[in-house]
Amino acid sequence: MGFVDHMSDVCAVTSTRNSIRKPMQTVEIKVKMDCEGCERRVRNAVSSINGVRCVEINRKQSRVRVSGYVEPNKVLNRVKSTGKKAEFWPYVQYNLTYYPYALEAYDKKAPSGYVRNVAEAFPDPLPTSNAPHTLHNYTTLFSDENVDACSIM
Repeated sequence: MGFVDHMSDVCAVTSTRNSIRKPMQTVEIKVKMDCEGCERRVRNAVSSINGVRCVEINRKQSRVRVSGYVEPNKVLNRVKSTGKKAEFWPYVQYNLTYYPYALEAYDKKAPSGYVRNVAEAFPDPLPTSNAPHTLHNYTTLFSDENVDACSIM
């Protein structure tokens, strides 16, 4: 049976394609569209990309949402090729951000209920594990044994 097994391995159909399928994802892009012609031009440009499953356009919010097996940069470049100024969707919902009252979060052009995502702009208020001496300084500020415990006020 060794010869038969060897021949079945040789004749087995194997895939020579080594590419990995892109994951299913949703890409949101901000594009200023004034009329139905602009909307149609953007829709046709994005729909022609291989792997696109769904294209949703909201002209009032200037948002294009593309779902499918696509790369985000490829979608962005295809939208830019229409002659429109485009960028990745920079907004998050108001209730999902840590700093909704930060000055940089407010954008007059943002749709209602959305603010700019500025969490990356602010450092973490607690120190990292690389600086244990700083953590010690924070804990001694509120110590009852410290004479100057009220140093923050």
